Amino acid sequence: MNSELDLLQPYPFEKLRQLFTGLNPDSSLAAITLGIGEPQHPAPEFVLQALRENLDLLAKYPQTLGIGELRQTAARWATQRFGLPGLDADSQLIPVTGTREALFAIAQAVVNRDHKPLVIAPNPFYQIYEGAALLAGAELKLLNCTAENNFAPDFDDISDEEWQRCQLLFLCSPGNPTGAVLSENILVKLIQLSIEHDFVIASDECYSEIYQDEESPPVGLLQACVSAGNLDFKNCLIFQSLSKRSNLPGLRSGFVAGDADILKKFMLYRTYQGCAMPPHHQVASVAAWSNEEHVRENRIQYRLKFDAVLTELNGVLELRRPSASFYLWPQTPIADTDFAAGLYEQKNLTVLPGRFLGRECEGGNPGAGHVRMALVASVEQCTQAAQRIHQFVETL
Repeated sequence: MNSELDLLQPYPFEKLRQLFTGLNPDSSLAAITLGIGEPQHPAPEFVLQALRENLDLLAKYPQTLGIGELRQTAARWATQRFGLPGLDADSQLIPVTGTREALFAIAQAVVNRDHKPLVIAPNPFYQIYEGAALLAGAELKLLNCTAENNFAPDFDDISDEEWQRCQLLFLCSPGNPTGAVLSENILVKLIQLSIEHDFVIASDECYSEIYQDEESPPVGLLQACVSAGNLDFKNCLIFQSLSKRSNLPGLRSGFVAGDADILKKFMLYRTYQGCAMPPHHQVASVAAWSNEEHVRENRIQYRLKFDAVLTELNGVLELRRPSASFYLWPQTPIADTDFAAGLYEQKNLTVLPGRFLGRECEGGNPGAGHVRMALVASVEQCTQAAQRIHQFVETL
């Protein structure tokens, strides 16, 4: 067996299962789950119709590069969304089976084990970054994201020697679990550093279409490349997904776009990996990327949920409305694991302890003392969840 597998920790939801072992939630209350970031809004009917109408394509092997219509539609969407001068659908974009597999795969493709590789990522984080780095044979450096830094990584904490060793920098903006959005100025600085020290930036932007202010969508890495004068997107890749944007987590559909030279080699890797998107999923994805109305409605629903939950919990927990994503990241008045276990047992409500999403670093685990609440259930259920949290906190 690959000895590097021993470096991997259990996934956060396995830790949550272990935490809840032996607990008996109040069966008089309907279960509400805010623990996993799985959108519960209905999948768009026009996407489902496209799937149904193209099931006959299951008789064909899918192309790893994807059908031209999908690449062109995704490239057109990214160009319009991020104000790009253009994005070549044939060389600067590859469809992927969700950002999760692509974020893992990019580390395997770009990390050179022969040069003491360093991968840098935020802490707390989406656990795929850690597994991708370790299984690529790299050392992982984590940057704590705390309230003192508006929950953004402190990139000034990286030495010149570490920048020189860095081969891959994972970004997540809007962030999971905090919802923090990196500014264009920070992104431009990182782009300049990537050129100076020759490392790849992998920007996980799967929450980019869930934001509070309709007039101020989060800036993307390729958008910042334009501001930095990096018009060929050298060393920069974005990872986009339909899971959150279009309530289609089961479709496993997204794309990676940016530096054509990197994507050429990544495409070679993927032909051996065997990860081509099913052909009827590709056609359905064309429909999803072509429609913005359902995405705007999505944002309206999330804003209503934030309004209801924040109104109920104002003054009850220390928390703030993020500018993007569908997560709340409140501080807990007791240990985050005790808070989550108590909520589950007394209120039949699931939230995720923040420490499960972070790692011990200098200064401790930045996730400890927080819980992640994914406002993915209905407005009514999220409102009920907030009421139960309020009642629980009053008993502490």
